[in-house]
Amino acid sequence: MRPLLILCLLALPALAQKPADDAAVRDVVKRYVDARDARDAKAIEALFTADADQLVSSGVWRKGRAEVVKGTMASSEAAGGKRTITVESVHWISADAAIADGRYEIAGPETRKMWTSIVVVRKPEGWRIAAIRNMLPAPPAR
Repeated sequence: MRPLLILCLLALPALAQKPADDAAVRDVVKRYVDARDARDAKAIEALFTADADQLVSSGVWRKGRAEVVKGTMASSEAAGGKRTITVESVHWISADAAIADGRYEIAGPETRKMWTSIVVVRKPEGWRIAAIRNMLPAPPAR
């Protein structure tokens, strides 16, 4: 019985999230999309932790904030199109960490519909993106 009680107590911070925290996580995702649309490298850089990483749908793994920003800027220039991320859920890992899952679409000559998971952490300077995982849905297995 004691281990169950301990697990329940450990889960309380994640269960007690305020709507303001949920909104803050969603806002970080919105600011990321806005910064990409503006092709604003400084704004993108400010949203990420120093050790952030990003695994994109092509399989490229960008490690560290500088590589994430460089790759993000190159991708925005090459692919063009209007990006949208519609956050469908925010899953709290702790009081200071959450995963925002959403539909990720790049509208353009060849619209791409994907999924993304964005790990967001609370830092002294505010919420920052620690990791992004973009997924291109595969056709169902036969």
